[in-house]
Amino acid sequence: MAPTPAYALIATDLDGTLLRGDDTVSDRSLAALARVARAGARHLVVTGRPAPRVRPLLADLGCTGLAVCGQGAQVYDAGGDRLLWSVRLDRELAETALGKIEAEVGQVYAAVDQDGVDGLTLIEPGYRMPHPTLPAVRVARRDDLWCAPISKVLLRHTSLSDDALAAVARAAVGSLATVTMSGPGTVELQPSGVTKATGLALAAERLGIGAARTLAFGDMPNDIPMFGWAGRGVAMANAHPELKAVADEITLSNEDDGIAVVLERLFPTD
Repeated sequence: MAPTPAYALIATDLDGTLLRGDDTVSDRSLAALARVARAGARHLVVTGRPAPRVRPLLADLGCTGLAVCGQGAQVYDAGGDRLLWSVRLDRELAETALGKIEAEVGQVYAAVDQDGVDGLTLIEPGYRMPHPTLPAVRVARRDDLWCAPISKVLLRHTSLSDDALAAVARAAVGSLATVTMSGPGTVELQPSGVTKATGLALAAERLGIGAARTLAFGDMPNDIPMFGWAGRGVAMANAHPELKAVADEITLSNEDDGIAVVLERLFPTD
């Protein structure tokens, strides 16, 4: 009889972690995830991307279960194409937070992810998408960003680094919102208290799996709360130094099948 695997839930970030730079998953990584499934463990995507931007990737991965999207603000049921749980960012509060940040650093450029399974990504004039492959709708002015409920705001600055912008935003915004950095050019405001850990905990509870039996993979500071919740956190070689500092292990990069390397070691062969 095959031994019970140490981990029952494998939580993976997408960009910079499971996905390669061209938004694909390698054959080796797919084979490793298939090995996980055959061993009886579950794979859960935990990503900053909103549900509408994740749907095609989940289909490619063959995922019909749960996914945590929008930095933990959404728990998405891929099989039913519906949100089981979602938290919105109050639009007036978001405007106030933007004003506080701009009072410190001057003009920033903003985008929003609308709430819902069919929500759009809206970008104001001057905002440049960090992932050019992701669809977005350009609006004429900032006020148009608030035309429908949102899950988060994305920020960019013409001269400040992502680390500097995130630090200023945290100080300026305080408890109005949670500030995260999820990738190059991706500083975000999301509902206060919402992180990848809150979404992961909710999804894991629905699956009947505890934190101790959860293995998490990530590459950016927005994965720090997830690492704090999970039993073990593995950072990619290309990860941000802040995440590496709290990781239990560092694997190879996303381009070098870092996730597969760990899963092949932890899960028995067929």
